[in-house]
Amino acid sequence: MAGRAEPSGPAACGGAPGLLPVLLLLLSAAAIIPRGDGQNLVTEDVTVVEGDVATISCRVKNSDDSVIQLLNPNRQTIYFRDFRPLKDSRFQLVNFSNSELRVSLTNVSISDEGRYFCQLYTDPPQEIYTTITVLVPPRNLVIDIQKEIAVEGEEIELNCTAMASRPATTIRWFKGNKELTGKSEVEQWSDMYTVTSQLLLKVGREDDGVPVICLVDHPAVKDLQTQRYLEVMYKPQVRVSQNYPVQGLTREGEPLELTCAAFGKPQPTDMRWLRVDDEMPQHVVVSGSNLLISNLNKTDNGTYRCEASNAVGKSHADYMLFVYDTTATTEPAVHGFTQLPNSAEELDYGDLSGTPVPLNASTEALPTVQLSNASLAFRPDSRAGEEGAIRSVDHAVVGGVVAVVVFAMLCLLIILGRYFARHKGTYFTHEAKGADDAADADTAIINAEGGQNNSEEKKEYFI
Repeated sequence: MAGRAEPSGPAACGGAPGLLPVLLLLLSAAAIIPRGDGQNLVTEDVTVVEGDVATISCRVKNSDDSVIQLLNPNRQTIYFRDFRPLKDSRFQLVNFSNSELRVSLTNVSISDEGRYFCQLYTDPPQEIYTTITVLVPPRNLVIDIQKEIAVEGEEIELNCTAMASRPATTIRWFKGNKELTGKSEVEQWSDMYTVTSQLLLKVGREDDGVPVICLVDHPAVKDLQTQRYLEVMYKPQVRVSQNYPVQGLTREGEPLELTCAAFGKPQPTDMRWLRVDDEMPQHVVVSGSNLLISNLNKTDNGTYRCEASNAVGKSHADYMLFVYDTTATTEPAVHGFTQLPNSAEELDYGDLSGTPVPLNASTEALPTVQLSNASLAFRPDSRAGEEGAIRSVDHAVVGGVVAVVVFAMLCLLIILGRYFARHKGTYFTHEAKGADDAADADTAIINAEGGQNNSEEKKEYFI
């Protein structure tokens, strides 16, 4: 209303002088982060990979054509409106208007990291800052393996090193598709980090040719990895195949042909056939990996073993032969060959029957076969079923004989006991006959029949 003066000073606070310190505090805060005339400066922090382009944007809300400028961390003016006082051609103007100043910085390096200030020339001036963070990906990723060639069962050490990164990287290990756990150490050099991860790995024959992968997790890079292929030497794996007869019984008078296949790393250098717990029959023909019996007979029964060895060790596979009569026609209930592990360690190496082996293939062309614990158990063949039955019959006969002997001994003991029990009794003599009614001992002796003079005529009677 005209002619009316507005109150000022403490009276302007409606008679509340206690609010003055609060107003002074708010004015002090506004001097630190000015927001004059309702205008606001807006910017965002920038994260950029070393060598890439960073874009800094200073924007104004509710602009009144005030001047905008951009300063570097050293408070040097990069751009004043659309003019660049700083002699650094890496800074380029992207956009300039009354409401925005946008500048790009190419080929960013670690030295460019820090706070950049946006200023708005108002009364009072406004200022806000943005932070540029520079990421540095690992420069080198290397796997160092302790032993280039390992032997099954050994524990080897692998080290993966990611050098000169910022921030520190995270290293992950994989064997094939399976993730493993390593132990990492971080070293800091100035503003850079070097990370080394150690992996201890016990290798088996199934690890031969499997890649071990070192993978890096870092915000500056994706899918950075390196790998090494394991090379593992292992003992031979041996398999016996029956060529003839293909199926059915091994009958007396018929031929038998077996083939032994062995593969390992390195390839087996020595392979031989032998007969377990007996000499090899003279009519058996062994030719390399093949064993041939042209005319089977009962004396050929037994276990035939194929042994193979290489620089790592020796392994074997057994074939149990039982020769049937020519009239035998019944197929046995079980089929197969005997494959026994040479040691407890071999129980970890999978299934001998996992991959069929071609009978006409050489040992160099044999495929890799994975082993399973189940198949390493004893597997009797068709002959083993009959042989087991014969052994069962022998045990039954022996058990019957023992039972008869024990029964006979028990019967004998009972008869002897009854005999001795019947011959146990009381003995009576005629020495004191007639003395039963005597009044005393003297009278009994006098009245005794025969008296003392007839002692030679005493007789005993056994009742």
